[in-house]
Amino acid sequence: MAPPAAPGSRRLLLDTNVVIGALLWSGPPLALIDQAVEQGIELCSSPMLMAELERTLNYRRLDKRLAQLQTDVPTLMRRYEFIVTQVEPTEVPRVVPGDPDDDHVIAAAVAAQAELLVTGDRHLLNLLTHRGIDIVRVGEAMARITPA
Repeated sequence: MAPPAAPGSRRLLLDTNVVIGALLWSGPPLALIDQAVEQGIELCSSPMLMAELERTLNYRRLDKRLAQLQTDVPTLMRRYEFIVTQVEPTEVPRVVPGDPDDDHVIAAAVAAQAELLVTGDRHLLNLLTHRGIDIVRVGEAMARITPA
């Protein structure tokens, strides 16, 4: 599991919808991951989010896309596991109105001591911030991490 963030270190937690976009398409989510890796920004996830990612990648509606990319779920999971630091939340408090499943995303971001939680989920975006972690869309995250 991830050690505490070093002073001045930067960490992002990407929600599953962002990771799916990055793994299966070549748009802004992939550009965000590439930019973060290039700059040494740590990407974090949790066992719960990794399990959600694997479940989602196994949806039948994604079979055609996986075939187009000539890849499979285990390969994509290994690729993502290679670039993320796993954190384990010690608690999952009730935080997100309207979607208790999103509490796990918040808990992982807190455990990671993330600078940003990047998502397309409206329930999370409506919070704007939680415990000093800004909750933003991919475009906003890119703007914030791109060097001036």
